[in-house]
Amino acid sequence: MGKVIAIANQKGGVGKTTTAVNVAASMAATRRKVLLIDLDPQGNATMGSGVDKFDVDATVYELLIEDKPVKDVIVSNTTGKYDLIAANGDVTAAEIKLMELFAREVRLRNALAPVRDYYDYIFIDCPPSLSQLTVNAMAAADSVLVPMQCEYYALEGLTALMDTIQKLASVVNPALKIEGVLRTMYDPRNRLANDVSEQLKRHFGSQVYRTVIPRNVRLAEAPSFGTPAMYYEKSSTGAKAYLALAGEILRRGKEQQAQAAS
Repeated sequence: MGKVIAIANQKGGVGKTTTAVNVAASMAATRRKVLLIDLDPQGNATMGSGVDKFDVDATVYELLIEDKPVKDVIVSNTTGKYDLIAANGDVTAAEIKLMELFAREVRLRNALAPVRDYYDYIFIDCPPSLSQLTVNAMAAADSVLVPMQCEYYALEGLTALMDTIQKLASVVNPALKIEGVLRTMYDPRNRLANDVSEQLKRHFGSQVYRTVIPRNVRLAEAPSFGTPAMYYEKSSTGAKAYLALAGEILRRGKEQQAQAAS
């Protein structure tokens, strides 16, 4: 059965969508079958995958609200060589419609059930808010990957986010755990960034990925060309960092399987 990882942070501008697109592409490059789900009405992960959000036959709205089969909403011709469930402005309406539906918290989990065995990894790009869409992502996920900048307010917000994840887990998904904390837009010349990074490691220990995503011009440019960084400039430090992150996620997965088997 494939692993479902929600990529979430209530704070915007932390590199959440950049992480979703680039870790999906990096994992696909290791010959894993990957599905990326764009749950953000802004549709940035969709556009960053080379798919026009204004010209898709179906989005996550049809999946969650109209009960369209998951295989009918998947887009397979992305620039990142992974499959995609797209999002656009229509997904904003899904937020309201979900309130009227039975078992609204688990609609995404139920909708994904037919394809979970087909994919090795399913990544969910969550909106930057605690909405019904985010609750659906948490209910469907095995774990949560938290991207964050190494700055004071981000550290404060992370504590609140962890508390939220624990509360959500107790209600909709008791098996949910933290996949890892990812330091993004990192500048080692910045003293505050280094201080916050050390605090992160003290508080969260091995949950903090060894891989660090640097501030990188190529990473910032790639979305405007509708492609992940590794296909825009594979030698860039940003592209290499996300490949390293994919490797670290795979290694952790193997270690967890070995521990479970012993």
